[in-house]
Amino acid sequence: MSLNPAPTAHSIDPLLAGRWSPRAFSEQAVNAEQINSILEAARWAPSSSNIQPWRFLVWNRNVNASAYDRAFATLVPFNQDWVRGSPVLVAACVHNVNSRGEPNRTAWYDTGAAAFSLVLQAHALGLAAHQMGGFDPAQLREAFQIPAEFDAIAMIAIGHHGDAQKLNDKLREREQAPRARLPLGEIAFAGEWGNTV
Repeated sequence: MSLNPAPTAHSIDPLLAGRWSPRAFSEQAVNAEQINSILEAARWAPSSSNIQPWRFLVWNRNVNASAYDRAFATLVPFNQDWVRGSPVLVAACVHNVNSRGEPNRTAWYDTGAAAFSLVLQAHALGLAAHQMGGFDPAQLREAFQIPAEFDAIAMIAIGHHGDAQKLNDKLREREQAPRARLPLGEIAFAGEWGNTV
């Protein structure tokens, strides 16, 4: 496993601190048991009223290269540059209406929780997982007949960790840059907006 732990200000579980979004992938196959394990983790994510509004489309290059290539073609060129080594792509899709046909305002939040469960399980298995928004949802919908009541909201590249030295200069620089986040005082407030926790 490639280690790049977060430089946290407060102690968190090593599984959470160790999860990151690498761009260097090995072409080593991801097996069916690993794929099923990460999807099972997503399946057990929490959701409002247990609606489970998420659906995942999975493309494994080692099982169906043609379908993988069609999914890969929907990525923006920048993402294609680094994703090409990854043997698995996953699209996270959200059911955008509730049972009454009305917009489901919590569906995106719930689907994000399921996607995070998926990438965290991938990390727990020693795999790399990188979520991205740089793809063409309309092209993906057309290529894979995604129903109108579902929106593709993210793509996730999954594979074994690769050698960052094989990335181009720009990507290698990003891969090796220090990890950073906004300070806690800017994202969490006590009692009312703006009061530092």
